[in-house]
Amino acid sequence: MNMHLTKKTLVALGAALSLVGCGLDIGDLNNPSLDGFRDNPTPSSINSASTGLTIGHRVVIATQNGYVAELGVIGREAYVFDSSEPRTVNELLGPTLDPGGPAFGGNFWTQPYANIRNANTLLTALDKVQGMTDAEKEGVRGFAKTFQALDLLMVINTRDENGAPIDVDLPLGQLAPIATKAEVFTRIASLLDEAQTHLGAAGDKFSFRLSTGFNGFNTPATFLKFNRAIRARVAVYMGQYQVALDALSQSFLDATASADDGAKAAALTSLNVGVYHTFRAASGDLDNGLLTEKIFAHPSIETDAEKQADGATPDDRFTRKTRKIDEVKGGGGKLVTTLRFTLYPTSDSPVPIIRNEELILLRAEANIGLEQIGVAMDDINYIRTRSGRLAPRLDVTTKEAALDELLKQKRYSLLFEGGHRWIDLRRYDKLDTLPREIDPNYAPHERFPIPVTETDAR
Repeated sequence: MNMHLTKKTLVALGAALSLVGCGLDIGDLNNPSLDGFRDNPTPSSINSASTGLTIGHRVVIATQNGYVAELGVIGREAYVFDSSEPRTVNELLGPTLDPGGPAFGGNFWTQPYANIRNANTLLTALDKVQGMTDAEKEGVRGFAKTFQALDLLMVINTRDENGAPIDVDLPLGQLAPIATKAEVFTRIASLLDEAQTHLGAAGDKFSFRLSTGFNGFNTPATFLKFNRAIRARVAVYMGQYQVALDALSQSFLDATASADDGAKAAALTSLNVGVYHTFRAASGDLDNGLLTEKIFAHPSIETDAEKQADGATPDDRFTRKTRKIDEVKGGGGKLVTTLRFTLYPTSDSPVPIIRNEELILLRAEANIGLEQIGVAMDDINYIRTRSGRLAPRLDVTTKEAALDELLKQKRYSLLFEGGHRWIDLRRYDKLDTLPREIDPNYAPHERFPIPVTETDAR
């Protein structure tokens, strides 16, 4: 069985569910397939719609103007030099994000809400389907709500204090109010916790198939570990550190790999265990657009990299994830780099949703929040020695110093995977530590605006 999820699956989903924006169902009202799915769903259509949620979520992840790239540029992880699209520099590094630009300032809104509405339609249809067991239905509910949480997390990670709608399952013509950042995070946490309950009653297997990116996490019991990993990330973002530790204890966190040189490969394999978006460079599927030659690594990745014990060899994460190239300039010659990423070597390369390496650092972050510095440094040094091949830090005793060390390790461990550096520096009010290459008056963007199409509708 082909375990890749293709655009054909997405087309099948689109035949059953309308891809819609916040609070509005703008599907083809003359298309009976949508009504048929809502009113007379079949197990096959339910399973196709469930699979389609993973595809709907990944659509805006790995393109040149996608989540990884745009948040990476704003967080000074990357440059995108495209002579045909100056906004990759002038807007992402400039003074203002334009709310009218659906590929830039207005990005990461319509597609996540479309996927959330698809999940709501799926959940409604699930109550009417015949021929599925209660356990199978619970599996679909747990899966769908987990992806609703992920989509809403994308929205609030980009909008931050601007807030976002959450009560979007409304009839045609009604708009959900803009909720506060705190309210959005509370809803995300609630969705994940509801999903946990559903998954606990879902039996031994899902009724639908998952891509190879979910290998090891493709049963209700193992998918629950992924759900708890995302819940831990959300809890850390919310400053709920004990909640985060509790969720991590139910996740797939593993900090047992040896630091011996001979076990380097095994240690890296352990750190890379996780759930991934998968891509395929074949007709009918999405490929990984981060391979484009227009994306470059930010030069500060090299200049800020710590040296290993010999005093000359840089952090192993720098050498694993980038390579040297001839000098390239952009932004009218103001931006210069000699680095390109090696993270995504082919159009088939997967992109992490969450990995074990992040979980270990989230545990360290939660313990720093609880002022358990020694325990936190144990996890930080685990990452330093296994992932960076760096010597452990034995001199860190204060919360402030531990946080600085944590943020540096997260920067290199999660480099160009999902905007982590930008999100983390914003959470700790440290965005001003980022360089201002275009103009010293252009402060790094704190958040994306709410799209003008949304504000005009209100």
